[in-house]
Amino acid sequence: MSAPAPLPVSTRQRLSEVRYEIRGELARRAGELEAQGRTLIKLNIGNPGSFGFRAPAHLQHAIADDMDRTDPYTHQQGLPHAREAIAAAYARRGMPDAHADRVFIGNGVSELIDMALRALLNPGDEVLVPSPDYPLWSAATILNDGRPVYYRCRPEDGFAPDPNEIETLVSGRTRAIVLINPNNPSGASYPRALLERIVAIARKHNLLLLVDEIYDQILYDDAVFEPVAPLAGDHPCLTFSGLSKVHRACGWRVGWGLLSGQASRVAELRAAMDLLSALRLCANVPGQLAIEAAVNGPDTISPLCAPGGRLYESRKAVIAACAASEHLDLVAPAGALYAFPAVVGEAARGFDDHQFALQLMEEEGVLVVPGSSFNVPYHHHFRVTLLPDAATIADVFGRIDRLLTRRAEAAGKVVQLAGRLTAAR
Repeated sequence: MSAPAPLPVSTRQRLSEVRYEIRGELARRAGELEAQGRTLIKLNIGNPGSFGFRAPAHLQHAIADDMDRTDPYTHQQGLPHAREAIAAAYARRGMPDAHADRVFIGNGVSELIDMALRALLNPGDEVLVPSPDYPLWSAATILNDGRPVYYRCRPEDGFAPDPNEIETLVSGRTRAIVLINPNNPSGASYPRALLERIVAIARKHNLLLLVDEIYDQILYDDAVFEPVAPLAGDHPCLTFSGLSKVHRACGWRVGWGLLSGQASRVAELRAAMDLLSALRLCANVPGQLAIEAAVNGPDTISPLCAPGGRLYESRKAVIAACAASEHLDLVAPAGALYAFPAVVGEAARGFDDHQFALQLMEEEGVLVVPGSSFNVPYHHHFRVTLLPDAATIADVFGRIDRLLTRRAEAAGKVVQLAGRLTAAR
């Protein structure tokens, strides 16, 4: 009698609820095509180094000059001088209680988001998350046994949330409100009055504010960034940022979180995050050497976002391409590194964003992210990064428009055929 076949290794069931298409199935298919010799323009990831950007020289020197000090573990919350520099920088912004002992440095903001939700959530607890969201927020909530509850940021409202809707979603299990400002993927930048209303909801219902401000200095035209922590005052708020985007140093994996609010109200959360930080020993030490230079050094991002700057001109090219296309509609991004166009008209008939993204890659050699990957209920958007130069953007949208024109023509023929069949009856 033969022995039973060995069973495969099973995995956590909740992983089936997690989506991260930014590096998912489409990205794997892109790898297969590239292995076959295809050249692709990959606009799926906001990765500045892949588009010729470099971290500023003064940050590079800060690491190189002190590299011989990076061999040992450091404090679990991060290098003391780096945390002091972060606290001082945020105190200048008006953040209350900006002290080094409330700063946590992590291997990117992603690690800190996961850590914060692990510290906060009990099974079944709810977190209010924007839709569209950066999907890590949903994934980290789910994998820490919580439940994301989505508040809509609708295109017709410029992707701004409705505070009245947010409040209707609060339940007895709600623990936190997530704000991504400026927003990824929409590029929306929230005005002060809107943020004040959301802070008031958090205060009324005793909810932690989890504020993702990784794109805080990437703004266009007359957009203004409003940090949430100064508006929250003594109310508990955890603010996230880092070196990846503003300082173009994604691979260094340096993020930070600052816990603000009345000491007695945040003490337990602070202790929990300290414990979780200690369990992973410490964050990448070499990258932390650049923090003081980053927060105290020259502004290197604003010139890229001003007229004539690379990011500004690429954004301008996206706006122009969408305006010229009968198939696309765009809410112009006010900040961050992305645009989130909608497919409209005949091309949108029977449109499926995932199928479109696959077809665009295989037929036109362009990789984008389906809009539904960002936890929205509709399927006619896609996200592109603004990191390529303006000429590449123009080329990409020419390819997108060609495909959408073919789809519109095919949809029109189907409608005509259906009309003839109906008439023949």
